[in-house]
Amino acid sequence: MGDKITSKKLAEVAGVNTIPGYTDVVRDTEHAVEISNGIGYPVMLKASAGGGGKGMRVAWNEAECRDGFERATNEARSSFGDDRVFIEKFIEEPRHIEIQVMADTHGNVIYLGERECSIQRRHQKVIEEAPSPFLDEATRKAMGEQAVALARAVQYRSAGTVEFIVDAHRNFYFLEMNTRLQVEHPVTEFVTGQDLVELMIRVANGEKLPLTQADVKLNGWAMESRVYAEDPFRNFLPSIGRLVHYRPPQGENVRVDTGVYEGGEVSMFYDPMIAKLVTYGKDRDEAIVRMQHALDEYYIRGVQHNISFLNALMVHPRFREGRLTTNFIAEEFPDGFNAEMVPKEDPAKPIVVAAMIHRSYMDRAAHLSGQVPGYGRQVHDDWAVIINGETHLVHVTPADCGYEVLYADKVYCLKTDWSLGQPLFKGTINDEAVCFQVERQGLWYQLYHRGARTDAMITTPGTAELHGYMLEKEAPDLSKFLLSPMPGLLVKVSVVEGQEVKAGEELAVIEAMKMENVLRATQDAVVAKICAQSGDSLMVDQTIIEFE
Repeated sequence: MGDKITSKKLAEVAGVNTIPGYTDVVRDTEHAVEISNGIGYPVMLKASAGGGGKGMRVAWNEAECRDGFERATNEARSSFGDDRVFIEKFIEEPRHIEIQVMADTHGNVIYLGERECSIQRRHQKVIEEAPSPFLDEATRKAMGEQAVALARAVQYRSAGTVEFIVDAHRNFYFLEMNTRLQVEHPVTEFVTGQDLVELMIRVANGEKLPLTQADVKLNGWAMESRVYAEDPFRNFLPSIGRLVHYRPPQGENVRVDTGVYEGGEVSMFYDPMIAKLVTYGKDRDEAIVRMQHALDEYYIRGVQHNISFLNALMVHPRFREGRLTTNFIAEEFPDGFNAEMVPKEDPAKPIVVAAMIHRSYMDRAAHLSGQVPGYGRQVHDDWAVIINGETHLVHVTPADCGYEVLYADKVYCLKTDWSLGQPLFKGTINDEAVCFQVERQGLWYQLYHRGARTDAMITTPGTAELHGYMLEKEAPDLSKFLLSPMPGLLVKVSVVEGQEVKAGEELAVIEAMKMENVLRATQDAVVAKICAQSGDSLMVDQTIIEFE
């Protein structure tokens, strides 16, 4: 069942719904094109031994089929030592929903509900939840029974997951079976109250399952976010380096499964996952809100990470409504992710928090010893907060509650036990709990909250007026260079010196964290110099090709 080709054939025999396709090994590129033309585009090329999104490519035409077959084969060989690939019809507007099964050595097989895993990027799961906001009880039962039938057909023992693709009309098709415990198993543990690891061990020890299908009840809602070492602001490119600061969130119904630690290193040779963050609530809304708070408190520095993006997903209206497909990220973020594009739940919050924090630093500076009598530092109450070139005037004063900030004719009372230098600002604004991640560089402050980043400069109103006349430094022109967007292995240089290339043409292929990334020309150009060779280990922004 761990082999996708074999498992699909077994599923068909067991009477499980399967996706139309070619279930034998594809011989070569021309064979892949022939099969795809027969099935009809779009098609999915998949590594038989694949997993984690590696060795998978969607092809919408013959050109993408040729390129996708090469990419899928290379990734499969690199990741699994097995380059066999098969092809099946790509279901449009699909949901990825999987059934957790558990089987013992005494002939007992049960299913423990489903997990919705539709929020994916490059076929890697990003958000998982249990139960699914889409399934009704009849569909859940039908999917569960087919999953059990498949497990019985192969005399399966232990925990396993039967994955399905579900279309908009709740028609479901067998995708694959994962013959192991999966990353997202904690959400099932939360909603069923069962310890899947303990059940696996007991089954392996020859014991009977301590519960029957009738004993399985789903209670509440659980949500899991995969925290990856990748840069969402650079098209999710992998990030490596040392975890200079690492502080996971804590709290009731918050669980963090991880193997990293502060001071440890994230390597280019392994999967980019840092941790999985899981929250639980009595319903989906409560699980989401708890996840938002937990993500706000998840503090990582030293490598780039996707926490801002995860929080942006949590606040997205379509996600909150449960209108999910595996195309969600591609459809909602077609041009990539920028935290500034995330709508702030209240634009005043980062302004008043930044103003209060700056006032706190100024108050401390005023109390430094050794100041000349009569010339001590005077702290003003009026400040200007500059964000994206727009000036916001605030009036900040100490108060019984902590600080009061007058902004736009409204008074904000801020209470907190935050201390200068702490990266997490936890407190209340007019009795509403908030958590901001804060970085200070002189007069500049970076604040992160609910997936949105705010860059604020705080100064006096007079200085703010003059700041508008300052010249901005222009970024250097790098259009004549192809730079490595990530650390990784240069697998292939696809051009030679003197060659004319067209926009969209492949220039090089870089492998990082077991995934191949194709670099393409953004405009027509002529290659002047090849600065790196196949097999080189590249650093971020290292020059690969120079153009005339």
